[in-house]
Amino acid sequence: MTDISKIHSIDEGAFAGKRVLLRVDINCPIDKQTGKIANDNRIVKSIPTIKDLMDKGARLAIIAHQGDTTDYASLISLSEHATRLSAALGRPVGFIEDVAGPAAVDKIMALGDGEVILLDNLRYLTEEVSTFEDSVAQDPADMGSCYLVRRLAPVFDSYVNDAFAAAHRNSPSMVGFQEVLPSYAGRLLMQELAALQSITDNPARPCIYMLGGSRAGDAFGMIEQVLKDGSADQLLLSGLVGQIFMMADDINIGKSSAGFIRHKGFEQYITPAKEFLSNYRDKISYAGDVAVDVDGKRKNVSLNDVTDDQDISDIGDQTIEDYVAAIAAAKTIFVNGPAGIYESELFEKGTKSLWNAVADSNGFSVIGGGDSVTSFAKYTELSKLNYVSTAGGALIRYLSGVRLPLLEAISK
Repeated sequence: MTDISKIHSIDEGAFAGKRVLLRVDINCPIDKQTGKIANDNRIVKSIPTIKDLMDKGARLAIIAHQGDTTDYASLISLSEHATRLSAALGRPVGFIEDVAGPAAVDKIMALGDGEVILLDNLRYLTEEVSTFEDSVAQDPADMGSCYLVRRLAPVFDSYVNDAFAAAHRNSPSMVGFQEVLPSYAGRLLMQELAALQSITDNPARPCIYMLGGSRAGDAFGMIEQVLKDGSADQLLLSGLVGQIFMMADDINIGKSSAGFIRHKGFEQYITPAKEFLSNYRDKISYAGDVAVDVDGKRKNVSLNDVTDDQDISDIGDQTIEDYVAAIAAAKTIFVNGPAGIYESELFEKGTKSLWNAVADSNGFSVIGGGDSVTSFAKYTELSKLNYVSTAGGALIRYLSGVRLPLLEAISK
């Protein structure tokens, strides 16, 4: 894991009258019908660092991305982002439909102390899209020749990164500028690392990981790491993740549920699940009873009584009771993934009950993942959690023990 002491925060920099390049992650979900921002949580989270740098007298230019080639509908201009940043700051935020061309450079050079401008979408540049990163393996030391770094680095005195949510990206905007400019971490980046290290480095015990939802690949990377390094005392499994462990124990979960797991390619995780159960069974819990649909009504059945024609759609009442008790006793809680099909009123009980238990817990709680945050906000208040991570892929990789390019670059 990353040693935070090796990272320089913005508290250590002198920014008055200096041109500062700030990389944030304000990649927002976009309403498919209106083409407008549907949730601006990441914009709100970026405000403290932006405000601090402005208050310190920095001449601030912000770079960020929105969408990608794999999410083309969200690959839009950042003009609305600038409007929302301005509203959240209560100060003007300039914007230009240019990323690193002559017009952008002219605007940057014209900035006064405490002024800020948002440049347009980084992913309008080929070298910033994920497919380019996947196809062209570049070392940060070689990124000085990239268009973005070559154009912008000479204009700035320092670089600040506050984009933990994109920490898994090996792109010029994330890891290239550290090679040529004095570099610092923003407030949000430091907060994310502190929160995550509180659940990985000597967490208060007992420490539980609540893993559910449908992203089995993400969960299995974490499971291996937290069981191996001992950071988790107990795994409370639900959703597809729990069902895969049931299959690993040769339990019938119904033809439809089992077929879905195979169709999605999640069958590959059954063998690892068997190994985890063999080595760590006392630390792994999955539902002993479940909820199924019988004639349009929710029915609670013992796991061993699930028939081939039934679909598991939620954890059952006894499992809810057991999990709630474990949550109440926990001192550290990590949440990723809902317990069942919470979008249906028939099967929201598990997710709703567990999330309310986490909200009422005295343990240190961290939640990550878009579906987790969305479902939590549906049933209780996010403010009742100790920390809500803005990250998705970066969060999962961090907890899975995978190297993050940003953290390596900014720790040099």
